[in-house]
Amino acid sequence: MQKIEEKKYSRKSETFLQGIIILMFSQIVIKIMGLVQTLYLTNRKGFGDRGNAIYMGSYQVYALLLSLSSIGIPTAISKLISEKIAVGDNSAAHKIFKVSVLTFGILGMIGTILLFFGAELISTYWIEIPESKNSLMILSPAIFFVAISSVFRGYFNGMQQMRATANSQSLEQLLKTIFTIVLVEIAAFYTMNNTIYMAAMATVATCMSILFSFIYLYKYYINERKNISVVNIGEKRKYSVRSIIKMILWLSIPISLTAILTSVIKLVDSFTVVRILKPILGEEIAKAKYGILSAKADILATLPLSLNVAFTTALVPAISAAHAKGDNKTINKRISLSLLLCLIIGLPCTVRNVCIFKRNINAFVSLCFRGC
Repeated sequence: MQKIEEKKYSRKSETFLQGIIILMFSQIVIKIMGLVQTLYLTNRKGFGDRGNAIYMGSYQVYALLLSLSSIGIPTAISKLISEKIAVGDNSAAHKIFKVSVLTFGILGMIGTILLFFGAELISTYWIEIPESKNSLMILSPAIFFVAISSVFRGYFNGMQQMRATANSQSLEQLLKTIFTIVLVEIAAFYTMNNTIYMAAMATVATCMSILFSFIYLYKYYINERKNISVVNIGEKRKYSVRSIIKMILWLSIPISLTAILTSVIKLVDSFTVVRILKPILGEEIAKAKYGILSAKADILATLPLSLNVAFTTALVPAISAAHAKGDNKTINKRISLSLLLCLIIGLPCTVRNVCIFKRNINAFVSLCFRGC
């Protein structure tokens, strides 16, 4: 029986390189669909840069609350689960998953409540875009579903089944794009291109896509549960609920620091750009300028970094499993391959960004001298 269960797991898991390819293809699809969504919203009559300011202003607050759940949690859970499965302690891996669902379900619900009841305070006094209040309230339930979804993704990543994560993320972005176009068009038709309602419906589209992504992951788990072995083929260790929560938090918080800092920087932009530009340019133009920054410049700047997500997602469980078995040769091989591919992708983007930055600096200096 143990041999049969072990075969089932081996057949369903993917190789390290397969996982990277699947995740990279997913990120490319996500970025293409995201670009379609951005181009549509930016060029839609009645939405444009002002609508982007309302939509993205609320989204940055939401993104900060999601930093821990979207990056730290899956990585931490995938590391712990891959280590347990590598040594044959499958029941411990499943227990980590169940405790994680309960723990982060509670944390996600707390985040949802805080964002829902704090929407007016954030929109009016923090980012000074009162129109984003409805968007924040609509987005608040998504925090709960993303927190739970991140646990599912970490669980499947730990078993080196990257297809579940890739498919759910691609499905989420595809549905987000489709729902955004449909719902914004409906709002435009019934409200005569009212920007506030159109931005709110774009937020509804985001929430709906996250919900469907969660449903996909849950159904994937139900369908694959019979193939997930909980029979130990190695040493069994007992872990208390408290120790599991401590291990996950101990790993996830440091991993999330980079993502949190990135979100904080964007959140600072949402708090300061409109506030600083409003006395100079007026409120409407200031909001439009922030819409350009958040919906156009930031998306292009973070495009190369999104491809590296594939390496991070696939590398952590792969190295953790090899480390648990003491296979240092495999660890070095996978790290070297990941670094090589990251350099191939990153260096051309770095050179291009440096050239753009240099050109902008020269233009700024020339403008200053003209003014003198």
